Amino acid sequence: MKIEKNSAVTLHYKLSDVAGKVLERSEEPMTYLHGGYGNLFVKVEQALEGKTAGCQTTLELAAQDAFGERDESLVQVIPKSEFPPGVKVGGQLQAQGRDGRARMFSVAKIKGQSVMLDGNHPLAGKALRFSLTVTEVRPATDDEIAHGHAHGAHGHHHS
Repeated sequence: MKIEKNSAVTLHYKLSDVAGKVLERSEEPMTYLHGGYGNLFVKVEQALEGKTAGCQTTLELAAQDAFGERDESLVQVIPKSEFPPGVKVGGQLQAQGRDGRARMFSVAKIKGQSVMLDGNHPLAGKALRFSLTVTEVRPATDDEIAHGHAHGAHGHHHS
C-alpha cells in the first residue's frame, strides 16, 4: 500500500543537525496518521507521500520548515523570587506568554536574582536532517481519522 491521505504509517526516525550530530532517534517505531493532520512536519509528509513499506529516505529541513525560527519575544527575564526554591537551568514550566496563551518555557539561564525563560522550542532556528525508514503502511481506521491521529500498538490509546 502506498502512503496517502488517511494512511497509518509506522516508521523509525533519526533526527540530526545538518552537521550529522544525532539529536534524537526512535527506540520504538512511531505510528502517525498521514494526510495533513499536523502529526508530522509538512515537508516530511510530502517526502513520504506515495512511498511504501521498506522505503528509506533522508531529507533536510530549513528551520522555518521544522520548529520555526527563534522568536526573541518569547524570551523573558523574571525575578528569581517568583520561582520556588531549587529552580534549575533546563527546568520547564507552563506559563502565560505575552500573547496571553499558555506555553511551555525552559529555564535558559539564571544570573544573580534573574531567571531567563525561553518559550522557543529547543530546536527553533536550526536546520535539521531526518532519516526515516517506513516499516508499515495500512489504511487508518474510522476512529483514527475522527480523532486525527493513529491509535494501536505504536500510536495513541484513549482511556
